[in-house]
This record gives sequence, structure tokens and C-alpha cells, in this order.
Amino acid sequence: MKALKLFAVTVIVFLFNCSVSMAQCAMCRATVGSNLSEGRGEIGTGINDGILYLLVITYLSVPTLIFIWFRAAKKEMRLKLNG
Repeated sequence: MKALKLFAVTVIVFLFNCSVSMAQCAMCRATVGSNLSEGRGEIGTGINDGILYLLVITYLSVPTLIFIWFRAAKKEMRLKLNG
């Protein structure tokens, strides 16, 4: 039950952050490329950092949720076997 509440809170947090995390990486890459060719590397660095942030958050949240689900299922199975 605790894992379900944690999952619900996590989903709600992700839904509220959804509008912030929407990105069009192909357009970002084109912007970075044109800015770097014009010698303005600061904007490109910022956009690259933002793309990496979105990538890392996505690829860390999915395994974390799978781990939480697996741990809760394992605990539930252990309780069923012992009880």
C-alpha cells in the first residue's frame, strides 16, 4: 500500500512537471548548431545541458519505478509465503 501511495505521488509530480519538460530536441539541435557556427557557444551549452537533464531524468526515473515495484512485489510475495 505504501508503494502504491509513493507511485501515485510520483505520477502526480511528473504530471505537474510535464509542461516544463516538453522539448523538441531536433529543433534544439538545429539552434545549437547555428549558434555554435556563429561563435555564440553560451546558448548552445545551455541548451545541451537542458537536453542532457531531460535525458538523465527520464532514464533514471523508469528504473527507479521498476525497482520500487519489484521490491514491493517481492515483499508482498514473502508475506504471502510466511503468513
